[in-house]
Amino acid sequence: MKTIFKSTILLAAAGLFLLTSCEDDNESNPTIATPTTFVLNEPAITGFVDMEKTPSVALTWSQPTPYNDFNAPMVPTYTVQVSPTGQFNKAFDEALEDNTGADFINVNETFSSGKDVNINLQNLNRQLLQLCGWTETTTPERLPLSVRVKSAIRDASFKEYGVIYSNVVTLNTIPYYVELKPADPEIWWLIGADIADGSWGGNMGKCVIPMQTIDGAEYDNKTGQGEIQWIGYLSGNGFKLRGSLTDNWENQIGQNDGGFVKNDGGSGNITVDEPGLYKVTLNTAELAKAAAGDNTTALKIEKYESSAPVFSGMAISGSFNEWADEEMTPCSSGWENHDWYITKDFNAGDEMKVKQAGSWDFNKGGSFVPYSEGMYVYGVGNGDNLKIDEAGKYLIIFNDITGYIRFIKQ
Repeated sequence: MKTIFKSTILLAAAGLFLLTSCEDDNESNPTIATPTTFVLNEPAITGFVDMEKTPSVALTWSQPTPYNDFNAPMVPTYTVQVSPTGQFNKAFDEALEDNTGADFINVNETFSSGKDVNINLQNLNRQLLQLCGWTETTTPERLPLSVRVKSAIRDASFKEYGVIYSNVVTLNTIPYYVELKPADPEIWWLIGADIADGSWGGNMGKCVIPMQTIDGAEYDNKTGQGEIQWIGYLSGNGFKLRGSLTDNWENQIGQNDGGFVKNDGGSGNITVDEPGLYKVTLNTAELAKAAAGDNTTALKIEKYESSAPVFSGMAISGSFNEWADEEMTPCSSGWENHDWYITKDFNAGDEMKVKQAGSWDFNKGGSFVPYSEGMYVYGVGNGDNLKIDEAGKYLIIFNDITGYIRFIKQ
């Protein structure tokens, strides 16, 4: 089994396993020596900060007295929280799951170590637009924001203990209106001994493969949640799903007693009974309703019943190389491969297709769908040339069963 954590979380978890419970505590709730609060400093700005023109603002605080059990320190994690009303009853990301009202935002991903952070004001402004539902005419000219920091200890299952909050400070801002685009579809990643090179490494294409949106499926405009899929060969050696490649495995799906479990760092690898082609489907909206450690039916793994040719090579071809072949790398080399990748520099206006190496009998084109990290396309056989609008270096990942092509800007 492959399981990865932040070192600080491991320290916290190790400490928690040594803790004892009071008679009145539930067995699952450790008893820890916990500070009651800590000091968040006033932001070092004067007047109202223009959120459109100012990239970020720094927040600093005095680190809490260490959490400890019999003088064994444990490292807390921190989350910055911002409220436009001064109330901290329900977080916006929690409200999205059950469609109830919210009054504050968890600004940053939870992080460990340090006692300061830079808040990206453009990202915060977009979150405020979503939370408050402002229009071009209702966006306030000036807005004092209430800011606090949450501190907590997390165990191996990412459950929080000893939660405390700093004092609340005021950040005076000048928000601005911008037309909000629909959220990108929420994409999870496949990783493990069955996936790509089987190394459990973090390199996209080489080690991990993104799941894919489904042509015709609907995705929530605010959360990007919906149904995603991957079709490919599983050899039975095991794999897991990751929600992000940068969250130190905070969001993951593994297997326990034959069922799929969300965010349980001790869960086993997902395995299939026999090698073959499988369709892996994940409903991220349903997954969001499950708590950490819960079994979930949001993930389904089924035998793929249709046929799928096995290609010896795949290539990109286009105006940039006079429509010659530039071969892609197979993601998997130890078993039947259906995913391919290549990194390529493009000029604006370049045109291309993905094709079978040495032949045009199999080729995919179509029309791009933009997203924040690049673009993707549901490849169509003998379809239109793919037109690159924005110059840059892109990682291209292609699945020859579904025809899905994803461009990730590097």
